[in-house]
Amino acid sequence: MKNHLIVSQDEWLAARLRLLAKEKELTRKRDQLSKERRALPWVKVEKEYVFHGPNGRQTLAQLFQVRSQLLIYHFMYGADWNEGCKSCSFWADSFNGITPHLKQRDVTMVVVSRAPYSKLKNFQKTMGWSFDWVSSVSTDFNHDFSVSFTPEEMKGTVFYNYEQRKFPQSEAPGISVFYKDDAGTIFHTYSCYSRGLDPVNSAYQLLDLVPKGRDEADLPHPMSWVRHHDKYEEAGRTPAQAMAQ
Repeated sequence: MKNHLIVSQDEWLAARLRLLAKEKELTRKRDQLSKERRALPWVKVEKEYVFHGPNGRQTLAQLFQVRSQLLIYHFMYGADWNEGCKSCSFWADSFNGITPHLKQRDVTMVVVSRAPYSKLKNFQKTMGWSFDWVSSVSTDFNHDFSVSFTPEEMKGTVFYNYEQRKFPQSEAPGISVFYKDDAGTIFHTYSCYSRGLDPVNSAYQLLDLVPKGRDEADLPHPMSWVRHHDKYEEAGRTPAQAMAQ
């Protein structure tokens, strides 16, 4: 950063306009990609899934509430884990604020994990979150949507992010989208995993704007710096205080 090019205001503006043209091109391509995503064919959900949450037992259909679209974030929290994944928590820190806006566009967002609901409830309270979070521990939901893997599968390769690969943990992150028609039939419309989740992370989108960017190139692996928001070095505050600053 010390040897970064320093120019006049006019030279900076010329360079910024060149970059702006590329940014606009990317925006147009992203809009086209989003259109193609929405045009994907759908798959009818035949299996009955039952979840456990603050409202007791709920089917997949009931998770929609009064809306026709359901967006599920697959949060890594294994049934035998003591706390939720720190990377998924990094994503989830922005969920409280967006869910009311999604509801205005006919979208219900729910977070799903395999841990028992009692663990989810306690961890959610610790982190200061209020979004809808339910447990899939008694169903095949996570496995069917390629975010949970059996010990036997992990001896070889697992199917994640649309390919067979080695994976170091029994849980993986992802997003799945569903649509329910007027007859109550549910369809799976889309799922994404791995770097496909990047656009949902508001902190990463903001870090991409600053001079150092995500600054992860020299780390053991991306996100190795991430902690639960109440466990950074400046901790010593309550979760609510940490979220406020």
